[in-house]
Amino acid sequence: MHVPSLIAAKRDGAVLKHEEIHELIRLFTKGEIPDCQMSALAMAIYFRGMIAEETAALTEAMLHSGSMLRWPSNAPMRVDKHSTGGIGDKTSLIIAPLLACDGAWVPMISGRGLGITGGTLDKLESIPGFLTRLDESEIYRVIEKTGCVLIGQTEHICPADKKLYSLRDVTGTVPSIPLITASILSKKLAEGLNRLILDVKHGSGAFMRTHDEAEELAQSLVKTAQMLGLKVSVHLNAMNEPTGHAAGNALEVIEAIGCLQGKGPTDLEEICLNLAATVSISSRARLQTFLRDGSAWRKFQQIVEAQGGDVSKLDKLGQVHRAPVIRDVRADKSGVLHQMDAYQVGLAVLNLGGGRSRSSDSVDFAVGCDQIVKTGTKVAIGHVLARIHARSESAAEAAEQTIRRGITIE
Repeated sequence: MHVPSLIAAKRDGAVLKHEEIHELIRLFTKGEIPDCQMSALAMAIYFRGMIAEETAALTEAMLHSGSMLRWPSNAPMRVDKHSTGGIGDKTSLIIAPLLACDGAWVPMISGRGLGITGGTLDKLESIPGFLTRLDESEIYRVIEKTGCVLIGQTEHICPADKKLYSLRDVTGTVPSIPLITASILSKKLAEGLNRLILDVKHGSGAFMRTHDEAEELAQSLVKTAQMLGLKVSVHLNAMNEPTGHAAGNALEVIEAIGCLQGKGPTDLEEICLNLAATVSISSRARLQTFLRDGSAWRKFQQIVEAQGGDVSKLDKLGQVHRAPVIRDVRADKSGVLHQMDAYQVGLAVLNLGGGRSRSSDSVDFAVGCDQIVKTGTKVAIGHVLARIHARSESAAEAAEQTIRRGITIE
């Protein structure tokens, strides 16, 4: 196979054959195609796109570049949820134990935050002792015990995706819909799922800024999943303001715990129930009962303990991760809050140290924002619109100025 010819063909808008795509990914995974050539191919795909059959072939090739989770024939139904990300989006922490209460198995492979979008693994690792890296024997042990496991991508699951994403991140090709589709679905197919719900965000705090872009991605995900035999549903949700009242790793875990105890913000509970009900065997009302009667909270504690976390610290995370500087952002006029821009909040959290500009960066679990007021709220002058948790006064001041750029009161 002559790789430059295939790159040139895709550059000129040709359709690559199923066998060509599989061989490309096989050789790339083995290290026999240099990064420069795969980067060039990713750029060609970015500009020229892929038809549905190409995207399915790429997804399948990336899936088979490594191992898959294997379940016995009598195993419970496997379900999962994936979100394209957003500010304050801690829904995975709630939906996973909620679905496990329903009797399903939830083998959730999650990611880390990059840019303004937070990552589930970073939030979980703010729980002292919690292990997100497990080998396959531990994965099976935890899920058989709890019905759920919350982990990162292992070395053996979809290694082609891991290699390709690292190139996309530094070559400006992350926004390609075929490449996004293959990256998401290859990992979800590797979980051995029966059902998947996709939460595709759109708006100022989302990767897809417009509804039309989100719709295009949703259609690609659904069509590709169907071609590969996975039952998938999609919800499109706006991300123009943060979900819930908190953004930042430990702060989001604290809010998720409140939701699991039946005391969460209305918008957070609503989106979790809407998504979970799509793949659940129980009714939405039954799932809500799991949040109200303590079942979901007990399940989360069980999962944390099984993955090495210190359950006794869950109710004390605010003390475990307490930032030295806490500053209120107050309304400078009275009226109705019309905008609390998710992008500006996410940017503030990133600059505080709660996110990553590069994949190699570390994150600060303690920093972020809470007490974020929802749009549509009537506020008086001096009303607290958000509370900043920072390492220094200067960092808090910069974060306040960033957040204020996204606030509109009329």
